Amino acid sequence: MPDKKGPYVVSAQRGVHRTARRRRAILPTLLNNIRLSPGDRLLAVVDHALRALTTTPQAARPKPIPSRPGDALDDVERREAGALMRVNHVGEVCAQALYSAQALAASDPGLRRQFQQAAAEETDHLAWTAERLAELGARPSLLNPLWYAGAFAIGLVAARAGDARSLGFLVETERQVERHLEGHLDRLPLGDEASRAIVAQMKDDEAGHAMAAEHAGAVPLPAPVRWAMRAAAKVMTTTAHYV
Repeated sequence: MPDKKGPYVVSAQRGVHRTARRRRAILPTLLNNIRLSPGDRLLAVVDHALRALTTTPQAARPKPIPSRPGDALDDVERREAGALMRVNHVGEVCAQALYSAQALAASDPGLRRQFQQAAAEETDHLAWTAERLAELGARPSLLNPLWYAGAFAIGLVAARAGDARSLGFLVETERQVERHLEGHLDRLPLGDEASRAIVAQMKDDEAGHAMAAEHAGAVPLPAPVRWAMRAAAKVMTTTAHYV
């Protein structure tokens, strides 16, 4: 029986923050320009939302590949893998919304660039999960516009709490996503090495985002906020598994 957490030949290079500037993100770099009017910023955000929801972005890094071929999946395993990868794809749609909102409302240009770099790395995840969904014959969530809108609103609220709190929100989000992906490594069918390789790389990247935010001055969120975030994430992941 194959090891569920065996080694992977991950073609995506680690050290994601060193290469982020070379990536083609779907979050417009125009947001870096502090001379833009509020109307221009709004148009850039709308453009980003349309790209995230209606197009399949091009990943800057090659999709991670497993070190060994997986087993053929039966219909039940394929449906389960597709449902889990749909949940992961929703998570990446939400990540684009969160980072777009936080970059839009960040008061510090350097912090704004950090959110944009993280969004660029999440764009790879969005592309990988979309491609894997197609390979599994599964569809994205029908509620993606709703998930995007909700995540964007939450990101704005976090950003309005101040840069340190906004970074703290990023840390808590990424830590929760990291635990969520660890659970998916346990739940994916044993033979689905292709999905497992993608999830493993995503998990490593999320840990890197959290660490970078901590180094940038994130402050811990109050316990009730963390609990509310977990409850909201549970609703999203449970619903997206089926819809």
